[in-house]
Amino acid sequence: MIADAQAWTAVTARDRAADGSFVFGVSTTGIYCRPSCAARRPLRQNVRFFADGAQASAAGLRPCLRCAPDDVSREEAAVAAALAMIAAAEAPPSLADLATRIGYSPAHFQRIFTRATGLSPAAYARALRLERARAALSAGGTVTAALYDAGFAAPSRFYQASGERLGMAASAWANGGKGVTIRWAVAATPLGPMLVAATDKGVCRLSFDEDEAALAKRFPHAELRQGGAEFEALLAQVLAAVESPALAPAIPLDVRGTAFQEAVWQALRQIPAGETRSYAQIAAAIGKPGAVRAAGSANGANPVAVLIPCHRVIRTDGSMGGYAYGLAVKQALLAREAD
Repeated sequence: MIADAQAWTAVTARDRAADGSFVFGVSTTGIYCRPSCAARRPLRQNVRFFADGAQASAAGLRPCLRCAPDDVSREEAAVAAALAMIAAAEAPPSLADLATRIGYSPAHFQRIFTRATGLSPAAYARALRLERARAALSAGGTVTAALYDAGFAAPSRFYQASGERLGMAASAWANGGKGVTIRWAVAATPLGPMLVAATDKGVCRLSFDEDEAALAKRFPHAELRQGGAEFEALLAQVLAAVESPALAPAIPLDVRGTAFQEAVWQALRQIPAGETRSYAQIAAAIGKPGAVRAAGSANGANPVAVLIPCHRVIRTDGSMGGYAYGLAVKQALLAREAD
């Protein structure tokens, strides 16, 4: 169980990532809740923290009917079972079928699954198919074989899905950005030289202390061009977001990763400016509490610094942890957001 000060912070923030790690009891009402309970927050002096519902019950408290704190482990098991079903299915199972097999109503199960993974069951199934297709393409398979092996009913379905998520067609994915135009610039910022690159779909790279050579290595077959009117307008938005992080979610992105990485990146974008989360909290937020190291790796694989705020992730003990562009940049970003 975490320290009382951290537990109270999680309670006041209604942090869903803390659900299952402890419960809090309220002496004036005689009930105990999960940290994310939507009920009005009690006064701190009326709150006690317990490792689990059994400990709270032994202290004479009863479970909250609103947040059902004792259902957390059941929900985790339900999501884990659904993830296994989706992975094993040749065709994506429907929400109704998943919910029936798990034992929940479709609407309730949709909420549980989305809260745990950051994706709806349908979106997760689509991401998994794209991940399999991308793996096959990267391994040198033909486009057509990769699409059918990954479970797409027709090539057009893959091109539509990959266009929505990646902004690149299947052949471009397989050939290092071939046929894609990427505009770029290096801008001076208080944090050091910042490389910004974008396709017509959105920003595909934001990094510090990199140049065109580094970009060319990442996209060896793309057409790289400097500047351009539309790109300059986007660049201005990016520079404004570095100064005012609250503007970052409005900037379009064109990034690619595995289903797991993209779930982590989505969780990172949900961390409010001025706040931090631990690697363990990020892993729990996407429904993979045991994948703390993998969450750290996905955090480090983030292709667009600042816009996907991986700098807001720290270690459980409160120390900074690592950062691709050095701890000085990470500390500067966090200090800027705390002002």
